[in-house]
Amino acid sequence: MPHGLLVMNEFGQTENFVRMRKALLAAAQRLGVGLDFATNAQLLFDMTRHKPLFSPRAYDFCLFWDKDILLGRQLEATGLRLFNPITTIETADDKALTHFCLAAHGLPQPKTIAAPLTYAGLGYTNLDFLDQAAEYLGFPLVIKERHGSFGWQVYLANTYDEAATILREHAPAPMILQEYIGGHVGEDIRIYVVGGRAIAAIRRQNPRDFRANVSAGATAEAYTPSPEDEALALAAARALELEFAGIDLLAGPTGPLLCEVNSNAHFLGLAATTGVDAAGAILAHIRESINA
Repeated sequence: MPHGLLVMNEFGQTENFVRMRKALLAAAQRLGVGLDFATNAQLLFDMTRHKPLFSPRAYDFCLFWDKDILLGRQLEATGLRLFNPITTIETADDKALTHFCLAAHGLPQPKTIAAPLTYAGLGYTNLDFLDQAAEYLGFPLVIKERHGSFGWQVYLANTYDEAATILREHAPAPMILQEYIGGHVGEDIRIYVVGGRAIAAIRRQNPRDFRANVSAGATAEAYTPSPEDEALALAAARALELEFAGIDLLAGPTGPLLCEVNSNAHFLGLAATTGVDAAGAILAHIRESINA
């Protein structure tokens, strides 16, 4: 029987994360997969010696449900196999790197510009770059912090002054500026991919906000993706080499566009809406991969 370690963030143990943890542990038990649990704060290393300050055991895999990139690298350096691999989590967690990687594979997505790097204590001393970005993207445009979840760090700028205010207020956080896709405002499709298969999909709609996140007030319904939707979601997961992911699509003027790729996508709402056991699918895929 394969035996693994589930890792989650110590400081993000909200009710939803606790419920996901319980769902993953229960799925592992049903499938005959041993699964222990630890938080990132319980897995300290002396990184100069690759020496763990905890008592490691010989795990067959690690289900890494966190974005603590350095910890993931240290665990992989011990020879432990991570699901998802830490380089794929690192790419998916950075919206700019995600779009860069997707573009390298020729996949359709909104026009996106990375805001120039600045530093703490400086911010943006001028916004000359915004003139060029705004001319290219037009208004309204979307500004996103490169690291963020639940739509919390996503902003809509209807005018130059609004964009300037957002950039100044949130610098030095790394950000991207993105083309606004109209037509289906506040709506997207999330397709959950596990092991190269689309196991379920939902359509999210928000009549009060341009963000389609349920945390921003959107509702979700089960959705049957078109062949084009499904093919694009699978291509995105392959491009980022993700074992499992939530792929968010927007309806573009000529077809679906990739909006975001989530390496640690929440699945409780998807399971409740579609009846699909995403936790079980993830653990079954890991078991199959370990036994292959």
